[in-house]
Amino acid sequence: MKHNLLTCILLCGTMLTACAQQKEADAYQAIVAQDGSGDYTNVQAAIDAAPDSCLQPWRIFVKNGSYEEQVIVPQSKPYIHLIGQDKDSTVIHMRLNVGGKPEKPEDDPSGYWACSVHNPDAQAYQHEGSVVLVKGDHFYSENISYINDYGTEAHNGPQALAMKIQGDCAAFYNCSFRSFQDTWMTSTKDEHRLYVKDCYIEGAVDYFYGGGDALLENCTLYNVRDASVIVAPCHTSPRFGYVFLNCIVDGNAEAAKGNVKLGRPWHNSPRAVYLHTTMRIPIAEEGWTNMGAIPALFAEYDSRDAEGNILDLSHRKTEYEGRGDNPAKGSCPATISAEDAKRYTYENIIMADDGWNPRAYMTEPSK
Repeated sequence: MKHNLLTCILLCGTMLTACAQQKEADAYQAIVAQDGSGDYTNVQAAIDAAPDSCLQPWRIFVKNGSYEEQVIVPQSKPYIHLIGQDKDSTVIHMRLNVGGKPEKPEDDPSGYWACSVHNPDAQAYQHEGSVVLVKGDHFYSENISYINDYGTEAHNGPQALAMKIQGDCAAFYNCSFRSFQDTWMTSTKDEHRLYVKDCYIEGAVDYFYGGGDALLENCTLYNVRDASVIVAPCHTSPRFGYVFLNCIVDGNAEAAKGNVKLGRPWHNSPRAVYLHTTMRIPIAEEGWTNMGAIPALFAEYDSRDAEGNILDLSHRKTEYEGRGDNPAKGSCPATISAEDAKRYTYENIIMADDGWNPRAYMTEPSK
């Protein structure tokens, strides 16, 4: 009798495990696992196998693992959804940068040339200049860390992207992005949209830059050196530009010296606003700095310190000048009103006229 009961319990356990595995398989079109328990052992293989011209999400589940590879989502493959098992344990990373050959060895103290995409002897030779490059529209990802190992290890330039977006309607939830210089480049097309929620972005030099309408909500911007600069947008005429809503500006001990800048204008007439931001580290009194363009709007509303006190924004930079011997000069406001701040909503920026709603994809992060 006891033997039969034990056999029954074991059979039930086996059936429950099989059912759980089947449920997982049914929820995704492909599973990536380094141990061979999925359909593919690397992320790029799963993307390559996805059909072209999808009109609905093609969901790829990535099990915990350290995936050292470059990942490229072609323009022909829209609606790729890349879902990690756990943000801290599902890592896509590679060591690369776009630096040119140094004239002398002493010109390369950080050893960047050894992993430059221009070095014929480097593993990264002729790779794209980012760990992940998304060309397809409607890309979505959650619970994954994207890391450029050169940036996080060298803590130095040159440019070393972890993420580059070229497609429209990209969204990220509960992800991490880490490098040093130019961590994340957004699409340079003003009409493109990007939604980023509950994510962590780390860097030191222009580590969120490019164009498009981008809404970052409840994100942490983590600075890893003194005098870091967070954004360097190049908008021409976006509807909203870069919008940071309910975000946190934080950093290490070096970044906490009070010299971090919120951004600088890379090209054209960029726009960036920080709304209801908590500054866990003190930033430079002027807030912003020059780079060569005149911003259409570099502003804040309701910025607060780590204790929740409203910051004095009266010394924020409002006058800018361009490049050259006779640079253009211009100004923009450093603050916006409460009424203006109300325009910067998910519905206005992201859903817009076509009702795109990436929040519908977002699930609670894995524990």
